[in-house]
Amino acid sequence: MSDTASGTVGAFARAVAFATEAHRGQVRKGADADPYISHPLAVVSILADEAQITDWVTLCGAVLHDTIEDTGTSYDDLETAFGTDVANLVAEVSDDKRLPKQVRKQRQIERAAHASSRAKLVKLADKIANLRDIAGRPPATWTRKRKQEYFDWSKKVVDAIRGTNRMLEDAFDATLARRAQLT
Repeated sequence: MSDTASGTVGAFARAVAFATEAHRGQVRKGADADPYISHPLAVVSILADEAQITDWVTLCGAVLHDTIEDTGTSYDDLETAFGTDVANLVAEVSDDKRLPKQVRKQRQIERAAHASSRAKLVKLADKIANLRDIAGRPPATWTRKRKQEYFDWSKKVVDAIRGTNRMLEDAFDATLARRAQLT
């Protein structure tokens, strides 16, 4: 499928269906154990509603952003279904789960500044969604210290990509300010 031919509302609807199926049976770490698909949909909502992003590649990449790292989906699967631009975006924001957690976290900080503009947008919205979940519906087993550490690390990632989108950065900063309220 060519990238230009697939740049439609239909492509986005297919991406939502694809992500829903790929994440079937997965749940978020929060105490409510929400279906995992709620997270990629929140990332898309942040991009579309709060930052007025309408670029279909960015929105498809956002809904698919965890498929490579958290499901059996391959780069080739995404390229076949959605084109090279979407597959490249998802690959760019994916962590290599074979690496230790601390290495993955450090790599996110180091790679953020050199990411494409689309990847920076997805990364910003992803961090906002995650912080909102941690502040509002945190994993039951997470201590206050662990929540604060996640907020601190997220700030390091976002600081590396400041200047990407003022609306998203303001939303991130407003969410980050909730750190003081963590219990």
